[in-house]
Amino acid sequence: QVQLVESGGGLVQAGDSLRLSCAVSGRTFSSNVMGWFRQAPGKERELAAFIRWSGSSTYYADSVKGRFTLSRDNAKSTVYLQMNSLKPEDTAVYFCATSVHGLGYSRKDYTYWGLGTQVTVSS
Repeated sequence: QVQLVESGGGLVQAGDSLRLSCAVSGRTFSSNVMGWFRQAPGKERELAAFIRWSGSSTYYADSVKGRFTLSRDNAKSTVYLQMNSLKPEDTAVYFCATSVHGLGYSRKDYTYWGLGTQVTVSS
């Protein structure tokens, strides 16, 4: 089992920054990819970004590219999502998830999920 706990969400104004954290515990060695998804009210959950545990390669959706940055602290088993220049359309619940076998591009690749943290960006 793998447990994930997100933190760092909140209410900010457009143009502000937030840093989300995802603390991972349990059988972390079985994880291949750590992804961040987001789900806005009435919309599908969408992939925002992911990072591979080995090699540190990253992927960013076009909607966040250039504004969001992933990093990780292996010693703390924590992945961070730095979000800059936030826009009202970034408002969503943000979830972190781990993929054991998949490449990370699809929601179905992910096995373990956190409960999410709310990010609200006011205009």
